[in-house]
Amino acid sequence: MNINCLFDSGNIEVIEASDNNAVKLAIRDDSNSEFKQWFHFRLHGEIGKTYNFEIMNAKDCSYVDGWNDYQVAASYDGEFWFRVHTTFDADKRLTFSHQLEHSTIFFAYFEPYSYQRHLSLVHQAQHSELCQHQVLGQTVDGHDIDLLVIGDESRERKIWVTARQHPGETMAEWCAEGLIERLLNEDDALAQSLLQEAVFYIVPNMNIDGSIRGNLRSNAAGANLNREWQNPSLEKSPEVYHVRNKMKSTGVDAFLDLHGDEGLPYVFVAACEGIPSYDDRIKQLEEDFSAILKSINPDFQTEYGYDKDEPGKANLTVANAWVGEEFKCLSLTLEMPFKDNANLPDKQTGWSGDRSYLLGQTLLNPLYQLVKKLR
Repeated sequence: MNINCLFDSGNIEVIEASDNNAVKLAIRDDSNSEFKQWFHFRLHGEIGKTYNFEIMNAKDCSYVDGWNDYQVAASYDGEFWFRVHTTFDADKRLTFSHQLEHSTIFFAYFEPYSYQRHLSLVHQAQHSELCQHQVLGQTVDGHDIDLLVIGDESRERKIWVTARQHPGETMAEWCAEGLIERLLNEDDALAQSLLQEAVFYIVPNMNIDGSIRGNLRSNAAGANLNREWQNPSLEKSPEVYHVRNKMKSTGVDAFLDLHGDEGLPYVFVAACEGIPSYDDRIKQLEEDFSAILKSINPDFQTEYGYDKDEPGKANLTVANAWVGEEFKCLSLTLEMPFKDNANLPDKQTGWSGDRSYLLGQTLLNPLYQLVKKLR
């Protein structure tokens, strides 16, 4: 038996591996941070044998409630990811077992989205005459911060989309991929009509360093990027620094920030009702966006979500609150589950990259219907 995580987004430590195929593991902390919950590793073993795993520090992870009703993701080929039976017991032990059908298997907190796939997405997108690839700057580790500009920049309305500020929330980049590929589909009448009214600025992965390092929530410097929007710095949070500067140069008429939530088994949005400039126009845009999305995609719902901020009490270090206040625009955080979607469960895959991708495509529908009201 061999366990390895020395690859893109790998994260695990082997505490003990016994002869009876019982394996005790620990999740490594984020870089320069105490956040932890993301894991991704590869097991090589014997076909037909059952391997039993226990994550010893599950009770010390950042979102302990996220383990309740959670099922580990697994894949033999890195393409199709399924869920394996997982328990989180009264002693706060996370355990899972699997009988090998092939000699090598991946296990992960959620279906990964690799850096190589990110690069392929960017490079394939630039082949379209509709798309221009820009590099806004470099991350702490020196990786490029990629921006895709889709549509004609002379369009009056500017729509921004960011994904994966928290690197372990890989469903966010799956969602961004779906949105990007629909926008670039020249046979899609809705997408092409939307591009007659607006230009899109899309950052498919805000946190490349954390993604490669196998972090849950932090960048290479240990910063939680979604708490850096008021005062970003080149030293600690260059990703936010450069994106924010670009936003100021283009303006923003609508903003979607794509995320995943550890605890809630639902797809939902968080709005910016707590910002000082919040008014009836923004409130109506938020309500209309949710109503339209709910009407065309049953994966989305409005019953469950975060508690609303009190008037004037929004945390302006958070992206959607800062953008909403700075640009007086529709500004939403879209959350997807790490677990299964309780409204439309799928026992085999749970919430998945495919579901996230399809959700991304349907995000264009409310934007299309509201685009003329954005300004």
